[in-house]
Amino acid sequence: TGTPVPVATAEEVHTGQATILANVAGTEVEEYTVEILKVYSNTSDTRDLMLRVTDPRLLEKTGGIVQGMSGSPILQDGKLIGAVTHVFVADPSRGYAIFAENMLEK
Repeated sequence: TGTPVPVATAEEVHTGQATILANVAGTEVEEYTVEILKVYSNTSDTRDLMLRVTDPRLLEKTGGIVQGMSGSPILQDGKLIGAVTHVFVADPSRGYAIFAENMLEK
């Protein structure tokens, strides 16, 4: 951690494996596996990606995405692709994220 990573363009983001960086206990930021389920184009809000938490450690600790995880960075192929924005209330293992590229433009 603490090492800069390049920002991916929206076109580089794809479905499949990715990771999120989150602190869910204590002071240690950890990397957890997620799956990008869908990549949206031309959204006008902060729901550019749909993701699902697949990491058994995170699912055991929190059940998925919890309050306070908004803004957690998402990495894919060695690049920053986005940040967590929303959780599915009916299924906390799934949520939405915004493209890093869109965050930089705003």
